[in-house]
Amino acid sequence: MAFHHKSLNNGDTIYPYSNERLEYLGDAFLSVVVAEYLFQKYPFKDEGFLTKMRSKIVKRKTLNELATKIGLDIILSDYAIGAVSNAMAGNAFEAFLGAIYLDVGYARAKKFVIQKILIEHLDMEALEKVDDNYKSQLLEWSQKSNKQIDFKLVSKSKANGRDRFKMSVSIDEKLISEGEAFNKKSAEQKAAQIAIKRLSIPIEIE
Repeated sequence: MAFHHKSLNNGDTIYPYSNERLEYLGDAFLSVVVAEYLFQKYPFKDEGFLTKMRSKIVKRKTLNELATKIGLDIILSDYAIGAVSNAMAGNAFEAFLGAIYLDVGYARAKKFVIQKILIEHLDMEALEKVDDNYKSQLLEWSQKSNKQIDFKLVSKSKANGRDRFKMSVSIDEKLISEGEAFNKKSAEQKAAQIAIKRLSIPIEIE
């Protein structure tokens, strides 16, 4: 069930069997495990640091990369119609963790995540130095510069049967950039990244 993509349902809306419910559960489970792990690993760091680190770990890009590292994209190809996108693999990763949690319980599932995912596949020291939350960087810059910034939905369309969003960034009511992706958050990040580049905003490394 963790790898059954909705594309296999052939439009069946009466019983939309897919991994999306497990994805929801795995997302919540992973967030709790990562929060607890970071709390123990960094006993002298404040909540701001811990929140940023958790965001770096549970964000879509990281989960997509982790899914590929452990080969979930290969497994998913047998349970989906068409090419397996990075986002599909990342979603399956969350569903996979949700399934493990249901099968073996919280304690054993947490041990798996910490030992086989966080320790084995993530470089925490490197993550500490990386800040690619472009929207957050842009918002911090706008506050320091006393600029009004707005993120707006420009359009929503369909691409390969999936929703695709276009978001814009305006500063002091002037359009600066636009970004497209398969979810609003990713589209905002792309638009913010382009805005930072166009405005030559210096990025601070933590």
